[in-house]
Amino acid sequence: MYAANDPRAALNTATARSNPAPAAYKGAEYARFYDAPPQEVTGGSETYYARGQNLVVAHTRGKAGLVLSRTNQVDEYVVLLPNKDTPVEVLWNGQSIVVGGYCLVVVPPGDSEVHLKGDGEVIRLITTRADDLVAKCSNADSYLSPDPNVPPFEPWPDPVGGHKLRQYSLDVPPEPGRFGIIFRCSTIMVNFLPGSGPRDITRMSPHFHDDFEQYSLCVAGAYIHYLRWPWISDLNAWRPDDAELCAAPSVAVIPPPAIHTSRSMDPVKNVLVDIFSPPRADFSAKPGWVLNANEYPAPGNTAR
Repeated sequence: MYAANDPRAALNTATARSNPAPAAYKGAEYARFYDAPPQEVTGGSETYYARGQNLVVAHTRGKAGLVLSRTNQVDEYVVLLPNKDTPVEVLWNGQSIVVGGYCLVVVPPGDSEVHLKGDGEVIRLITTRADDLVAKCSNADSYLSPDPNVPPFEPWPDPVGGHKLRQYSLDVPPEPGRFGIIFRCSTIMVNFLPGSGPRDITRMSPHFHDDFEQYSLCVAGAYIHYLRWPWISDLNAWRPDDAELCAAPSVAVIPPPAIHTSRSMDPVKNVLVDIFSPPRADFSAKPGWVLNANEYPAPGNTAR
């Protein structure tokens, strides 16, 4: 239920389900990184971990000199720098890139390091194949039983030309008909949505996903996340509606097939990043939406 001028109104939502119709539901997860103790403290730097079925969100308020390392990482991950003036050096397999912020970096499997050259906010998006990070998550117990409506994780094809460090600026001008600023790798899709003031409540966009999660990461301002689960025959499985206020920094894990929409609340600036793991096929099938689609092929015929 999108407004007529919302680019998502043109998505083909009548796709076949890849898993059975729901017989039970999992609740949403809300991690407010500003309202809880961090899972790690290193020399004044604080890191918070929260997860969904497929993805770990690691949020670091870092001090200059901090090194964030991955050893024997099994698949690609993303380093997201949502603010300018966040100088970082990323190292992998003898390669090194230096970025100043307001970008994302795709880091290949294996050993890697992220060096903070100044104070700043660093967000790592890593699949739940990283068992060591899963164990650190504040909500680890929520996934002792998996979400019955999310199929097993399957990565997308490897990048054209093989693995290397890849940097993508978030300073991308809007374009009519394109939704957000979207990049993907073999494991993750990131949609960085331009900042806005408070949302017009006559133009909400309630919708649902059959079989994939959405991670709504608030990096500025605040949002109310509204969720409603469809009724099924077993009344014991019915869930009450959610209306959760989450300020920055926070992440809401929205499970399928909950109907959901979010309302920006700050009077000046709100920034939301929607994340999907693995990448979503419908966005990938829209020509021009995924800005690095030429580097990362999609399965079958969804690549554009």
